[in-house]
Amino acid sequence: MRRVTKIVAAGVASAALALTATACGSSSSSDTSKAKGVGIAYDVGGRGDHSFNDSAAKGLDKAKADFSLGTKELTAKNTDTEADREQKLNDLASAGYNPVIGVGFAYADSVKAVSKKYPKTTFTIVDSVVDGPNVDSVTFTEEQSSYLAGVAAALKTKTNKIGFIGGVDITLIKKFAGGFQQGVKDTKPSATVDIEYITHGGDLSGFAKPAEGKAKAKGMLDRNIDVIYAAAGSSGAGAIEAVAGKQGTWAIGVDGDQYLDKGLAQWKNSILTSVIKNVDGSVYDVIKSVKDGKPMVGSHTYDLKAGGVGLTTSGGFIDDIKTQLDAAKKKIADGTVTVQKTPTS
Repeated sequence: MRRVTKIVAAGVASAALALTATACGSSSSSDTSKAKGVGIAYDVGGRGDHSFNDSAAKGLDKAKADFSLGTKELTAKNTDTEADREQKLNDLASAGYNPVIGVGFAYADSVKAVSKKYPKTTFTIVDSVVDGPNVDSVTFTEEQSSYLAGVAAALKTKTNKIGFIGGVDITLIKKFAGGFQQGVKDTKPSATVDIEYITHGGDLSGFAKPAEGKAKAKGMLDRNIDVIYAAAGSSGAGAIEAVAGKQGTWAIGVDGDQYLDKGLAQWKNSILTSVIKNVDGSVYDVIKSVKDGKPMVGSHTYDLKAGGVGLTTSGGFIDDIKTQLDAAKKKIADGTVTVQKTPTS
């Protein structure tokens, strides 16, 4: 059973909307009366990635159950071009789905283009910001929750060697890496943090390569690294599997509570904690807003203070360091600590 403490930001539904919002309201041009339901386009890996996309799917499933909505789900391929992504959103909007949700920063340009063609449809972009009168832009302070993960890693390591695996070396994933590295260093300056990425540049396939995630983690374990945090979509499942194969080591999950993920159940006792970002809550919120006739638009940042990001305590593995984690969370919330958004090396 999942247990929630002060350090946990297990955002659900609208809990995180006391957050930083530059705009929120209704659009008079929105027409939900003829909407078929919700259209969602997942990032690479799609539903079943045990991570980012599954968190979005969780919010969709809750809304579908609560509001008896129809849904249409599409998934990006590793080979998708900008035209392919735009076509997916166009297909959903033209078929009458409202809202149309693009899960992942890769849909930013597509949302910008397609939203102009369908002014009566509400579009949501997760992990990016797109200006538009009918666009809801959702971002998270991943660096803040990753900082807490770094504190936990520093307090749990026995070798003083810690690792981070990113799916792709892009700005978004560097936020995870930067916050994590800072949390480790602020807690235990003598510890080292090795940072590696599965793919580079515009190659987003690094989010869907579990075998390579496993290989990266195995290489770290061979170098005596004993805590590994992977922010890599479904590739992170491979890293968790590798960690589970070596006694005395810990994995840190991401996006959802991976200890509770049925697909990872055989390795759950190696998952120290998971870094949560409230993708499910943000998806649910926009769907509910459209159903209620008051579509969310503008920019919304889900942060640590408001419960948009945080750590899980499932398994009880970080119960003994709760005091230190609470102290770190307080420093971030009150501004004593400003968390970096990129690693220093």
